[in-house]
Amino acid sequence: MASSLSKQLHFLLIPLMSQSHIIPLTYFAKLLALHGLTVSIITTPLNAQRYKSIVTHALISNLKIQLIPLHFPSQEVGLPQGCENLDTLTSLELFKDFFLASEMMQEPLEKLIQGLKPKPSCIISTSPLIWTQEVANKFKIPRYIFQTVSCFTLYCSHILNLTKIQDNFVLDSDSFVIPNVPHKIEFTKGQTLNGTIKKQSQDMQSIIDKINQSQDLARGILINTFEELEPWYVDAYKKVLNKVFCVGPVSLCNKEMVEMVDRGNKASIDVHSNCLNWLDSMKPKSVIYACFGSLSRISSLQMKEIGLGLVSSNFPFIWIIRELNFTLEVEKWLRDENFEEKVKGRGMIIRGWAPQVLILSHPSVGGFLTHCGWNSTLEGISCGVPMITFPLFAEQFYNEKFIVNILKIGIRVGVEVSINSWNEEKNGVLVNMYQVKKVIDQPMDKGLEGEEIRKRAKELAHMSKKTIQEEGSSYLNIKLLIEDVMQLLKDKEGEANNVAKTM
Repeated sequence: MASSLSKQLHFLLIPLMSQSHIIPLTYFAKLLALHGLTVSIITTPLNAQRYKSIVTHALISNLKIQLIPLHFPSQEVGLPQGCENLDTLTSLELFKDFFLASEMMQEPLEKLIQGLKPKPSCIISTSPLIWTQEVANKFKIPRYIFQTVSCFTLYCSHILNLTKIQDNFVLDSDSFVIPNVPHKIEFTKGQTLNGTIKKQSQDMQSIIDKINQSQDLARGILINTFEELEPWYVDAYKKVLNKVFCVGPVSLCNKEMVEMVDRGNKASIDVHSNCLNWLDSMKPKSVIYACFGSLSRISSLQMKEIGLGLVSSNFPFIWIIRELNFTLEVEKWLRDENFEEKVKGRGMIIRGWAPQVLILSHPSVGGFLTHCGWNSTLEGISCGVPMITFPLFAEQFYNEKFIVNILKIGIRVGVEVSINSWNEEKNGVLVNMYQVKKVIDQPMDKGLEGEEIRKRAKELAHMSKKTIQEEGSSYLNIKLLIEDVMQLLKDKEGEANNVAKTM
């Protein structure tokens, strides 16, 4: 699989310290290492502990991957001690400080690179880390951007920025349609990326503007998607930027059960065992899996409506309640309602982290109530599970449009506005229990509509698995990326030889 020259390559991967960036970039590291490369992932001490199991499994398979922790200066910029991941931020006001701490990693990274052997052949960083372009320039190596969103989101955002629709938006208008795309994609201002960001913080908008500007300086763009999933939007985005490589779904690098379980925040052995045993006892395609990501702060009132909607649907369910949403109010409500005892045998609540890919790939799971984060969306697609869409903020509304309007493998709950993802108290009830129950029933229904959704979901799952196999489109794109880096090294070596001859 690997050529002798590719075995000499050393790729340096640098994710933003957030689960939605670290997890897919670490999975991509495994796909690169399968081609015989050496891969180093820059992280921080606490994140290194959190994600070391992913790398440990890779090492057992004789893949050349390492985590290199660098000091994250959280306290130097006023962040709480141990704040090394976006999911530990307690308010939006800390967002700017977190990015400042990330930028301060530049100097120690440059010192590290000087001593690395073999020398890095390229840098691959996620899009918010624009300072890594300066590092790449200093060491005269190419930088590639790893995008954690879809081509659909990237292209629609590009169209909005290009046409200035949002600047001319009439405040009393209900919605607008994205122009010059083959599908009818209708947004309200608050659902678009820029609208959500402007609503929450000017600092965040400034960061987004700088990220967009830095894209033109990168050698290429890597996107966690596959060409067959969104062909029109892939082709359109390739006309916007040179060297676009679709390399996903990266989560399919995990083949063994233990790899699916360990993906950052390891669930306890009891949770894992109880969950699988419970799923084994359920009928095929009968269970609803409900999970809302790691950064969403949902109000306690909305959590109650979700819980009541799951119960009234009469389908078995697994409901993941992450630490951010497991508030004292939610705990008290569950206890006062005797909730878990009432649903015993039919419903399961998991507090904290759960083995999502393992659950989604279980034959008993028939529906995914999701916040529509891109990682979760791709995992649902790869497992062939129809989705019930409950977007909350950022690009999640784009992903909902993609799931429902384009892929036609999901039903929307009916969320119309984004939440303040950093303040649970400001978020009220977005949808009630009756809306939740109604949309759960639709994809699970045995009628024609439910059958069509399940059929399309199954077809996409089969397609996704083929794409990372040898000669699949994403597999070939990874090869093209490696060849691009090798060609640059050859050109650089040729230039050096020519200079030597003239001296």
